[in-house]
Amino acid sequence: MTHLAKPAPHGDSKAMLGIFVLSFTLLLLVALCALLVASPWRSWLPGAEGHKSLVGGVRASVYTFMSYLS
Repeated sequence: MTHLAKPAPHGDSKAMLGIFVLSFTLLLLVALCALLVASPWRSWLPGAEGHKSLVGGVRASVYTFMSYLS
């Protein structure tokens, strides 16, 4: 017998999108501030170590953060 996961209600997907946008914005601000003072911000954000671009590194760290939520 296989148990299939039920699709998330529409409200849950909006909540996850809101968490993603909020987390992305906050971590992007941290990365931008660190760039302004020439700090190695990639070591601060988990999952961002292997990415070369700012947005790619922040996105990877948000996905790493969000994996702990589910």
